[in-house]
Amino acid sequence: MSKNKLIIPFLKWVGGKRQLMPSIKENLPNDINKLNYFEPFIGGGAVFFDLQPKKGIINDFNSELINVYQTIKDNPEELIENLKLHINDSEYYYNIRSLDRSEDYNKLTNVEKASRIIYLNKTCYNGLYRVNNSGEFNSPFGRYKNPNIVNETVLKAVSNYLNKANIEIRNDDYADILLNIKKNSKSFVYLDPPYHPISETSNFTGYIQGGWDIFDQIRLKEVCDTLNDNNIKFLLSNSASQQIMDLYKDYNIEIVRANRFINSNPNNRGEVDEVLIKNYE
Repeated sequence: MSKNKLIIPFLKWVGGKRQLMPSIKENLPNDINKLNYFEPFIGGGAVFFDLQPKKGIINDFNSELINVYQTIKDNPEELIENLKLHINDSEYYYNIRSLDRSEDYNKLTNVEKASRIIYLNKTCYNGLYRVNNSGEFNSPFGRYKNPNIVNETVLKAVSNYLNKANIEIRNDDYADILLNIKKNSKSFVYLDPPYHPISETSNFTGYIQGGWDIFDQIRLKEVCDTLNDNNIKFLLSNSASQQIMDLYKDYNIEIVRANRFINSNPNNRGEVDEVLIKNYE
């Protein structure tokens, strides 16, 4: 299957990897095209859409996000028509945003729920997908003059790819995905978990209800150890925090520079150090 340049992320996502793709590609296994692909923290899918694997599993714990992927695969035309109904207006925006705070939300179809998330993502402040501890979307209106709410060409291209390739879309705990990969199978895992904060004030994991902490990072490292023991190749992205560097000291670590423009605190935007960690040469 040849790569289609129209297959690109359809959502703006915290920690998106589009600008880091050159560094990520340099660190991929040489036989990447022959391996089954697993991405358990799919997010905006920049790496996935760039590689366009023929077979694999994508997953995220965020059920709203996974519903968007599934809807694009199953009902692209209906989704596009629903997106055309939205308007770029502050009052309308807050009405749509508030739906997850009422019983009316449960009356929405999967298409309407997916359309809502795409609309909010395209029109909210700084493209910041953020939920509170109750799982309610809480980013303010962005006041863009002409947001691209209905990117019909991209949505159709992504839908076509998801239907032609052998891609399974899951909404599970990442460990349930990874610990079921067969030992010594020809598989590759790309991991882009919520980043560990460099400092207490920079902690931002608001796109996951409840957030992540160091114990989540330790659990992930233990799963990576199991992948390594099972001879499964993995590449992991994270912040260049000392805790992460210490945690993965037995693996190959490369520091890369990334520009981060999406953050709840404007002072935390800009060029930052991140790491790429892998268990192969």
